[in-house]
Amino acid sequence: MPVPVPQQRSVPAAETSHGDLTLLVIEDDPAGTTITVPELSAAAGTRVRIRTARNLTEAARLLTDDVDCILLDLALPLTGGGSGPGTPSVDAGTSGTGTGTAASGSLPEPVSERAGELAALTHVLGIAPQHAVLALTAQDDTELAAEAVRVGAQDYLFRGELDARVLSRAIRYAVERKRADTAQHQLTESRLRAQENARLERGLLPTPLLDGSGLSFAARYRPGRSRALLGGDFYDVVRTPDGTVHAMIGDVCGHGPDEAALGVELRIAWRALTLAGLCGDELLSTLQQVLEHERQSEEIFATLCTVDIAPDGRRAGLCLAGHPAPLLARRGQPARLLPYQDGGPALGLLPRARWPRRQVELGGAWSLMMYTDGLIEGRVGTGCSERLGQDGMVAMINNRLEQGLAGEELLEAAVAEVRERHGGELTDDVAVLLLGRDPERIRRWGGSAPRSHPASSVAGRPLGVQRPPL
Repeated sequence: MPVPVPQQRSVPAAETSHGDLTLLVIEDDPAGTTITVPELSAAAGTRVRIRTARNLTEAARLLTDDVDCILLDLALPLTGGGSGPGTPSVDAGTSGTGTGTAASGSLPEPVSERAGELAALTHVLGIAPQHAVLALTAQDDTELAAEAVRVGAQDYLFRGELDARVLSRAIRYAVERKRADTAQHQLTESRLRAQENARLERGLLPTPLLDGSGLSFAARYRPGRSRALLGGDFYDVVRTPDGTVHAMIGDVCGHGPDEAALGVELRIAWRALTLAGLCGDELLSTLQQVLEHERQSEEIFATLCTVDIAPDGRRAGLCLAGHPAPLLARRGQPARLLPYQDGGPALGLLPRARWPRRQVELGGAWSLMMYTDGLIEGRVGTGCSERLGQDGMVAMINNRLEQGLAGEELLEAAVAEVRERHGGELTDDVAVLLLGRDPERIRRWGGSAPRSHPASSVAGRPLGVQRPPL
């Protein structure tokens, strides 16, 4: 047997290529495995390096990342030869399940009736969860060999049949099986994590509180991050006890999970402050303090647009913090942008900024669309540097209104057209919400909206509590 070689590049064993192989043999009899390096290399068709350990303490020292496979004699005494400091202590009555079994993605196994005979294997699986393991046993003990595989070994070998050809083939098989087990385990973990994230993010999306307002509500939300449900955009709508409907939409600069988390914090803070009676400049000043305390860098800022609609639904107060102005469409008139000259800076830019509140006349029947810049900053045509912009968005919405679209259908068509003009999926977060007032429908419902159905409610119908579709 050759002397142990120095540790090579730090690569998990399951990612080893089909090049050189390193085998760690753990048995207390130095002459137990008589296969030589040249024989094994010739049978494997590649260079094979063999390291030997007489006990588990030596094995722990020789177990490095470049070891591809471990050949363990199941008859190895737990404390034989190498007892002393660092010698593992194994309870023969413990379960035959080791860390290596968990690492391969299998469920915990029941306590084995032969756990004592597999204690060495259990320990090796615990200290080498990422390595392939071969169990070496006597010819007449097939039951123990099968139990070793069930506990976590990739394969087993009978000592009487051990030769270079059999061993080389077993090493290759064990390494590939371990690689497949690890990949499957990682895939399962990834899927579970994605499901948990989806449940978490879906729970963080807002539930508009509009019962009794008589207003219709629709929303569309598309995060720019791949396989995400939340982005840096955020919105919310609530009705306070005095009958005022408050709506908000905002955008945290950036597209990562940190920005998404900050957006959720700002949305929840806005709802709490609004229900507590704050409005306009006082509310935005407090939100800026929240942003300054919660952001990870002083370069992070957020744009915001807030609207408070009077109980009679005919007028509203508008505050802009570096955000695009909403779009107002009255019955029989083309949609137009609300005034935006008196807006203030984005939150987080100026320490003592102010955000004036502007009074806006809405009229009797109207639709108010609030959106983030992801809707207007998409390119117009593949390879074109021109952006859609607010003027292009106004023209697009007016065209859809002329086609008779409203509510959910209007938003769905608008987002789809922006993506089509862009020539593919948008890279920025997009949030857009639509509030509407129809006096005839309000009279039909006796002055208030019915309690909502799930997100599949008919487009344009006055909605109460609902979670908007993604």
